[in-house]
Amino acid sequence: MSKRKQHHPEFKAKVALEALKGEESVSELASRFRVHLTMMHQWKRAVLEGASGVFERGGRKTPEFDE
Repeated sequence: MSKRKQHHPEFKAKVALEALKGEESVSELASRFRVHLTMMHQWKRAVLEGASGVFERGGRKTPEFDE
């Protein structure tokens, strides 16, 4: 029995962002990156659900930017 392949977070992010662009279908991307469709959908959903966290401060001091 073979071990499941473990992908690096950078790879998952790259694949999910490609899927979110919508330039290729998810099945085309899955074939190109050799990843199962289910994984693509999970990674895509994870990016969308975690996107708002990018803008949260979480108690850390972040530099202020002039707009």
